[in-house]
Amino acid sequence: MGFLYRSTRNSEETATASEAILKGLANEGGLFVPDEIPELDVSFEELSKMNYREVAFEVMKLMLTDFTDEELRYCINSAYDSKFDNELIVPVKYHHGAYIMELFHGKTIAFKDMALSILPYLMTTAARKNNISNEIVILTATSGDTGKAALAGFADVPGTKIAVFYPKNGVSPIQEKQMVTERGKNTFVAGITGNFDDAQTGVKLMFQDKALNEELNSKGFQFSSANSINIGRLVPQIVYYVYSYTRLIASGKIKAGDKINVVVPTGNFGNILAAYYASLMGVPVDRFICASNDNKVLYDFFTTGTYDRNRDFILTSSPSMDILISSNLERLIYRIAGNSAEDNAEFMKQLSETGRYKITDQMKKNLFHFYGNFATSDEVAKTIRKVYDEDGYVIDTHTAVAVNVYDKFKEETGDKDTPTLIASTASPYKFTRSVMTAINPAYDAKGDFELVDELARLSAVKIPQAIEDIRSAEVLHKTVCDKEDMEKVVKGFLGI
Repeated sequence: MGFLYRSTRNSEETATASEAILKGLANEGGLFVPDEIPELDVSFEELSKMNYREVAFEVMKLMLTDFTDEELRYCINSAYDSKFDNELIVPVKYHHGAYIMELFHGKTIAFKDMALSILPYLMTTAARKNNISNEIVILTATSGDTGKAALAGFADVPGTKIAVFYPKNGVSPIQEKQMVTERGKNTFVAGITGNFDDAQTGVKLMFQDKALNEELNSKGFQFSSANSINIGRLVPQIVYYVYSYTRLIASGKIKAGDKINVVVPTGNFGNILAAYYASLMGVPVDRFICASNDNKVLYDFFTTGTYDRNRDFILTSSPSMDILISSNLERLIYRIAGNSAEDNAEFMKQLSETGRYKITDQMKKNLFHFYGNFATSDEVAKTIRKVYDEDGYVIDTHTAVAVNVYDKFKEETGDKDTPTLIASTASPYKFTRSVMTAINPAYDAKGDFELVDELARLSAVKIPQAIEDIRSAEVLHKTVCDKEDMEKVVKGFLGI
């Protein structure tokens, strides 16, 4: 038996990996974090000769210690198969002076597929291991990408149901169409008349509502999460940073042990936290470059040491990052506070009650590897055009945030030589209007699917099946509710 996972808000609450995956959120709103983060026990040279599935096993066996090797291989091989349209799973391409990890070759053309393709297998395996007889209800808030990836992962999986809430006017037309056309018999989708933070808060409140959870249990249900608050989402994301580093070794771009920088477009902080965990496992990352959009709460935090969500919520061209409460930052706060659940709980209490907290000077010193900056929607559009003009490579709006911030990082720090990985988090096909009008404003006169065809012509990249599937798909999910009614509609979905 390996190490345990522990709540960031109560050091007495522990769980095995499989228990943490099933539960999703710890009691009192805490997140599960590993008691230790083990170093990789296979050399980078060996890893560089492995394929994605093999690297995934070497990483995940160290973090999910109560899964057997056979169970893990089953989950990994079931997840990373032909549903990805590139046999490498994560191709790494060189553009604009950096190595771009294309994380969008899964079923729903966003990086969330990297973890949400495997989470259903991890969860159903965990349920068997823990003799769970209840039906598992996946409760998820989405700013655009998690929703469809979770729906696709859990659709018609026996023993599960899934309910997804999204901000009705806060996702792209393609993102919304992907969700509301989902055909899985066990799925439910609702738009809320609020923003992502409202949806995320509503989901967390349901997790923490003891009376609701007791009522569900009496009816044969229990909640779990597909958001990155679930450690089963975070662990698979560590893999692609290890894998991509070893691809640079395999291609002769770096030697094992050479330092790299990592740039991540960041909203909820899960993806960049996975990069940080990869570094603790041994990947030599020099700087973690946290790229925000106009909702620059994380940039302000890294600059000042104060986290303050008391500000206007801005709808941007990179909607998956339109977030003011970055849930996964809590895991980092816990760590830089010396793994103190007591101190972290006090910070989170301040955030809940006043909307802000300020870390200590010592904690701020512990963030020296992190660099934050942001890109406006105007800068995003100019960056898309610039990268396209350079070499015909088309990036989506979120990747453009990362590229723009990387340019600012190089200018500010003078570090133009450290090999750098940029997380490309979504296919440009997911945000065709913003992408195409950035390249040429005249495209705004065309319809959404006309733009899809034009993007295919410009990029010479085949239209993903995920887009073809929704061209004429019927809208099946039409529920729109106020944020105060989220519990009521979940009960309606479950028939209780």
